[in-house]
Amino acid sequence: MLAGAAAAQSQNPPASQGPGNSAINRSDGTNPAAPIAGANSFTEGQAKSRIESNGYSNVTALQKDDAGVWRGKAQKDGKPVEVSLDFQGNVVAK
Repeated sequence: MLAGAAAAQSQNPPASQGPGNSAINRSDGTNPAAPIAGANSFTEGQAKSRIESNGYSNVTALQKDDAGVWRGKAQKDGKPVEVSLDFQGNVVAK
């Protein structure tokens, strides 16, 4: 009976290295459904740095909302925009 249990265990596929969700596993690091609500561990400084590293400047008024999304104001190409940063690190502008 032990041999049967061992054989059954070896037939299971290996665990995946991450979620099987193609929206999350994009090679460009963006999620088209962003910003995504969730527990956000970015500090305000980290959020500002992440937004700036995505080509935005003059990032101000950052506040984390009830959904865990950092929201604020910034400039891109000299134009004012509203920006968001979710827990996945997705930066979205409106």
